[in-house]
Amino acid sequence: MEILACPKCQSATIVKSGVINSKQRYLCKNCNYFFTVNKMGKKIDDYYVTKALQLYLEGLSFRKIERIIGVSHVTVSNWVKEFKIKKPSHKDYHPTYKIYNHSELIEYLKNKDQLSGAGMIITELGDKFMLIKWERFKD
Repeated sequence: MEILACPKCQSATIVKSGVINSKQRYLCKNCNYFFTVNKMGKKIDDYYVTKALQLYLEGLSFRKIERIIGVSHVTVSNWVKEFKIKKPSHKDYHPTYKIYNHSELIEYLKNKDQLSGAGMIITELGDKFMLIKWERFKD
């Protein structure tokens, strides 16, 4: 990994200066500051972050989102906190979801009985489609 600038003075005049705890150590020639580079961690594609937050706003739980997208429910929870997402209340409705490929989705949408009396959204999920449907709670 190439270092572009010193974290203290932002100078580009840096040189390697040994290894500590299996991490490369650097020295800034400008301000004589020693530093190491922290591990960047696993970066998750922004597409999945956006999808997870959309699903959360649609009323799905963190665990359901984990099962659908394959990202830890703790990570999803952290994204919700990081982006300060507030879920609207859905007291009278509950969401259900189903994942379809293209032909299955077309067949589902042909049946008009399944479309009445509920709200729904269809969102792309990789090479498949997710249909989220809200139906009023039956009393």
